[in-house]
This record gives sequence, C-alpha cells and structure tokens, in this order.
Amino acid sequence: PSEDCVCADCADDGRCVGCDENGRALLTELAARGLIVDFVQRDPDHPTGLVTVDTTIPDHPVFTIHENTAWDALEYSPAWEQLARQAAAICFGTLAQRSQTARHTIRRMLENTSPGCLRVFDVNLRQHYYDLEVLESSLRAADYVKLNNDEVPIVAELLKLPSAPAAFVEKLAGWFTLEGVCVTRGADGCLLYHRGTFVDEPGLSVTVADTVGAGDAFTAAWIHALLEGQSPEIQAKFANRAGALTASKPGAMPPVADEYRRLVAELFVTP
Repeated sequence: PSEDCVCADCADDGRCVGCDENGRALLTELAARGLIVDFVQRDPDHPTGLVTVDTTIPDHPVFTIHENTAWDALEYSPAWEQLARQAAAICFGTLAQRSQTARHTIRRMLENTSPGCLRVFDVNLRQHYYDLEVLESSLRAADYVKLNNDEVPIVAELLKLPSAPAAFVEKLAGWFTLEGVCVTRGADGCLLYHRGTFVDEPGLSVTVADTVGAGDAFTAAWIHALLEGQSPEIQAKFANRAGALTASKPGAMPPVADEYRRLVAELFVTP
C-alpha cells in the first residue's frame, strides 16, 4: 500500500539488525525490493536475528528462534516516535516483546500513533516467548487481531474464553473492544470478524512449497485491504489468496510482486 506501515517483529521499517554480514545482506535485499530501510536501527553489540526453520513437513514448519539478538534491543528514539505518528498502520506481536527493552519500545510506539492508525496485533506465539501479561496488554493496545487456529485454544485457555472459533472471536472482540479479529486455518482458509460481520472464507487448493512467511503475507494483505477500505468479504478473500500464493513458493519472501498486483486489480473495489 502507499501508506506508511511499520512492522515491529518482521523485517520492515521498525526493525533492528546487527552490524554484521547478515544485517548488511538483509538491508540490501529489502532495499532492492523497494522497502524503505532508513529507520532500521543498526546494533553494534548484538547479531542480526536468526531463526532456524525445519521444513521437513512443508505445511508445519518448526521454528527455533535464537536469543540475544539485535531486535531484542529495539531502542525508542525521536525518529521512531515521528515514524509512529506518521504510520497508517503498525503491526506487532508477542515474539518481538520477549525482551523488556523491545517490549518497552513497542509499547511507546503504540502509545504515540495517530488516532487513525490501525494497530494490528499478530499474536505469533513462538516457543515460550509469551505470557498472560504480554497477551492482555497487546490486546488492549490493538484495533485488529490475527491468530492461527493452533493459537486459538492456547489464548482461549489463558483468557478463560470459549474455544469454539466463532464464540472465541466474538468474545475476544467484545472484551477488548476490537474492530476485527481473524483466525487463519491454513488449507481451510480463514474466519474473519469485522465490526459485527463474520466471513467464513474457504481454503484454496495449492501445492505447498513451504508455509514459512505465509502468515506474514496474510497479515500484510489484510492490512492492505483494511487501509483501502475493502469489505470484510474482500479482506478475507484477498488475504487468503496472498497467503496461499506465498505458501506455493519456496522461501519466506518469494518474489511475488507482479502476482500480488494482479490480485489487487482482480479483487479490490474502487470506491
């Protein structure tokens, strides 16, 4: 989308990399793809974040997320405060808040957004890097929440909510005054709730290369559709198609820009 969008736990504007070979390579790759990297912090004391992914089972990757990395040391700064005030959307999750320093930075960013900014909480439960306090504070700070069907029973148990997806979504939205909630279901599509409207979008039949990055692609596409004022039905269909497109390609950031633009042209309704 044309609007500025800050992401607090993926490689985008609000990010921190190490002053190492991996960090330099990441910035070069992002810039080559047209992303603005001016606000990415460089940390001389910590290595660039590293995740080991086992894709032995393509549609069920296993993540090992290494600790004490640059993004654990996100620092709040005047430049990031200005970025927060200008952002049309901010996406954040639990994983990026595993360190106290990064958690404080993300919360200050959220506190300094403009009234019209979309604050999207991508729950993103990984390993042991979450607890009830982080979950509840993130939900209170969010306008929209995305989680997958494996995360629903975990969050439901922590919050003492019903585990049936539709009842869970409705209760969660009511308790935390959320505009929207989306539960992704992999090959079975998604269940989306937006301002009282439910959409049960079926899955797409694709040959899965690997699903690493598919959830992030889904979230980014959902945010794009929200920023463009698309209906709940188009939000669900578009995000589902974007996630499936990424899952059909190898790698977390496959080159799908042209196909993505065609999806926009096909599905988006111009006001």
